[in-house]
Amino acid sequence: MRLDKLIETEWKTSRKQMKRLFLMGKVRVDGKIVYQENKNVDSLIHQIEVNGQRLKTTDTYYLLNKPQGVVTANRDKLTTVFDLLAPEDQRGDLAAVGRLDRDTEGLLLLTSNGQLGYDLLQPKKKVDKVYEAKINAEVTVNDVQAFAQGIIFHGGEQCQPAKLEILTSTPTESTVRLTLREGKFHQVKKMFLVTGKKVIFLKRVAMGPLQLGSLSTGSYRALTQAELLSLKPYFR
Repeated sequence: MRLDKLIETEWKTSRKQMKRLFLMGKVRVDGKIVYQENKNVDSLIHQIEVNGQRLKTTDTYYLLNKPQGVVTANRDKLTTVFDLLAPEDQRGDLAAVGRLDRDTEGLLLLTSNGQLGYDLLQPKKKVDKVYEAKINAEVTVNDVQAFAQGIIFHGGEQCQPAKLEILTSTPTESTVRLTLREGKFHQVKKMFLVTGKKVIFLKRVAMGPLQLGSLSTGSYRALTQAELLSLKPYFR
């Protein structure tokens, strides 16, 4: 949550009064005076104090294993990722961090902390996204090298270098792990189409420090304290 919004809400201050607290050095995060009004904070991982008084935030973070056939949208005629949440976990300000195609499954972060969600998607943050995929053909060392150099789409757009690992490979089907730092529309599928191959199954298994692990398909859970702490470097 933005620090200035938190102070205005908890202290019931005007905008002018809130700014004065910063100017007077009355705002501290983790024991240090801060002047950045729009700093993103969460009391689960930060110690937030205004004039010696501790403040608490109320943001929510869920790790979801999205099934195939479910869409990443707030509202839709089809089942959405938010429809999978129990009624007591529903919040109007929850948003998905990035999108997964309807037929793609795997890790999706849902949070009410919009600033964190935005920052995790910025290329300069270099947040790895890891996918496991089945391909309808043999994936070769030449493909690995092409991905490492940066796949060029048919329209001329070039992707950033990506790490492609071959897990299993036969003349008719391969299993791979792909690590990339972008989120272009249908990127993984389009990258393989350039090499003349088709993705027949796609699952995201990690994003930054977050791992899908053994979470069953269609299930979700709150992030652990350790997972929240691992995201602390992405709070600005």
